[in-house]
Amino acid sequence: MKTIVITGSTKGIGYGLAREFASRGFNVAVCGRSQTSVDEAIANIKREVSASGEIVGCAVDVTRASDLQTLWDTANAINGRVDIWINNAGLARTVWSIVDTPESEIEAMVHTNMLGTINGSRTAAKGMLKQGDGKLFNMLGGGSDGEYFPGMGIYGTTKRGLDYFTRALVKELKDTQVIVGKIRPGMIITEAVVREAKADFDNFQKSRKTMNNLVDRVETVSPYLADQILATEKSGTKIRWLTGGKIAKRMMLSRIRPRPDQFADFGL
Repeated sequence: MKTIVITGSTKGIGYGLAREFASRGFNVAVCGRSQTSVDEAIANIKREVSASGEIVGCAVDVTRASDLQTLWDTANAINGRVDIWINNAGLARTVWSIVDTPESEIEAMVHTNMLGTINGSRTAAKGMLKQGDGKLFNMLGGGSDGEYFPGMGIYGTTKRGLDYFTRALVKELKDTQVIVGKIRPGMIITEAVVREAKADFDNFQKSRKTMNNLVDRVETVSPYLADQILATEKSGTKIRWLTGGKIAKRMMLSRIRPRPDQFADFGL
């Protein structure tokens, strides 16, 4: 059975993917910032789904390459290889303009989003080249396509940079059996999204109606992403949940039949 590594997988879409792959019998390696969060995630997955594969994990600071190597080694110990590696760990702080964003938050986003993904990609690529093949995916997000959104100047810059980085990686590994792809999961309601909405509630309320037509829940998106990840056989593949066509359809239907409030269950 294949072994799949997902960084930043103790919550949010990372956790959703870990749970989804575990439910399908794959071996899964999760990681988070603390061993406590990792242990809790593993226990929750085992409680929520029937997992026939192994579920392992360790605490990781993605800005440290040595930690990511430990994650690789932990996953590799299951059956001697890592088949799929997903760089999902990221940090979003979207309530400030570029000028007003605290320096500490800028450093945290740049280090986690960019350095973390670069470190993870290098670790996975080296390991997969050594074992002969594998699949590597980078999770992108708002701003990765170059579109501007208020409050996302710094975050969007990191994701735009990762789009370039991933395209460069595709070219550099084109003559190998290592497949590199991008994942754009769309707008998903996660703990981070709820936190940012509460931190700037007035602005959230102004865009609530539009956002309500665009957001989805982790459990809705995870199965689709898992299917596409497993089906990917070509480097450079772009996996996208919220397509332009889907957005247009939702906006049009909302005029006829308003979508139920997607935020109500999250205290918003």
